[in-house]
Amino acid sequence: MRYNDAMAQNVSIETALRTTEVQRKALHKLRISTAEDLLYHFPTRYGDIAEVKQVASLQKGDSAAVYGKITKLKTAKAFFKKIPMAEGELDDGTGKIKIIWFNQPYLAKMMDEGMVVRVEGRVSERRAKLSDTKRGALNAKRSLYFSNPKIEKAAAMPETAGISLFGSGADSHHLYPVYPESRGITSNWFYHAVQKIFKTGILETLTDPLPQEILKKYHLPSLKTAFVWIHAPKKEADAVAARKRFAFEEVFFIQLEKQKERRLWQKEKSFTLEKGEEYIARFTKRFPFSFTNAQNRAVSGILEDFRKDVPMARLLEGDVGSGKTAIAATTAYAVVTSRPQGQSYGTLQVAYMCPTEILAKQQFENFISFFSHLSINIGLITSSGCRKFPSKVNAHGTTDISRAQLLKWVQNGEIPILVGTHALIQKTVRFKHLACVIIDEQHRFGVHQRKALVHKEKIVPH
Repeated sequence: MRYNDAMAQNVSIETALRTTEVQRKALHKLRISTAEDLLYHFPTRYGDIAEVKQVASLQKGDSAAVYGKITKLKTAKAFFKKIPMAEGELDDGTGKIKIIWFNQPYLAKMMDEGMVVRVEGRVSERRAKLSDTKRGALNAKRSLYFSNPKIEKAAAMPETAGISLFGSGADSHHLYPVYPESRGITSNWFYHAVQKIFKTGILETLTDPLPQEILKKYHLPSLKTAFVWIHAPKKEADAVAARKRFAFEEVFFIQLEKQKERRLWQKEKSFTLEKGEEYIARFTKRFPFSFTNAQNRAVSGILEDFRKDVPMARLLEGDVGSGKTAIAATTAYAVVTSRPQGQSYGTLQVAYMCPTEILAKQQFENFISFFSHLSINIGLITSSGCRKFPSKVNAHGTTDISRAQLLKWVQNGEIPILVGTHALIQKTVRFKHLACVIIDEQHRFGVHQRKALVHKEKIVPH
């Protein structure tokens, strides 16, 4: 998640870097199209530094870092599969070793002849040709080579091979980043691409979205420093600090957005319900069990929110069988036994939305058991049909009714409680005084689906 609007978001990768068609497809697959996207393509991990050695001491299979001057840069194609590649030779004064980068011919154009570099990778050995062996032209050292090593510019040659880079004057770092890859593009490509983006000066144009006092309070690096540390850390602590900074930034702005939403929500007006605990106790005393302390606290909190003219937005959590449906029924009772504001007749309405038809029918039956002793109509609407309680024929039973008839009764306010599935959010379902919306297993509904039900009427329900 990004919040820095001062960044050059419109600088495309194709403008900043030379890319092939294969690389462009790989970048598109990774959803990277701008310099900003590239900077936010963070490494997944970091590799440890290899031991710094001299060319003269290299052996097959060594994982080593070597400082030297890069020469004989050129592009070529592999003999057998015609794979494009870059070639070069590294000379550190003790010997020379060949370097090959398969599928990365662009590297030959990214470096200058004679540049002092740091090369890191595994040493391989190529097969000697018989003709070369007879002529004695291929010695042991010349048969060794680096295959697809990491390479970076160094400020100077270290005085002694094998010493710590922190003790030398080399302009290098201790960890190398490993990036998420895609077919046709390598982690090494990302490393060099990010370094090139750094050199454009884009970091100097960034405006840090986090206030300075926040950075000082939580000991966080600046945005510029965080980008450098996460892409080219000199030590593990730098990479950790950078990740913490970006994680903090994301959470920080999520909280700000939520606070904005909360303030906008609090500006909405809703129904005011004046129902006390004693009144509600008349309903709950008929339950075959007593409420727990947690259930009583939940009901008290709901009733307290009902007394405010701000829409309530409350999440009720509990294990299976902990009595959440009983609290939902109690909430519905407080609503449907209240009158619309300024009226001495009619009743407020409740919508109860379930993710599945099976659950909707189950909750319909549960609500019937809770309200069977009261003269309150309860409706069920699903894609397969509609039902109503009580039936005209049987005061304790249900009856199937047409969808049109149910919708008419709901719109007229004659059905105070309507249980249903996604059918509730359809435009044809209109309420007269919808005062409360209860969503069962709300995580199974999308944000827009929940808003569609809550914003059905002009007055926002609880």
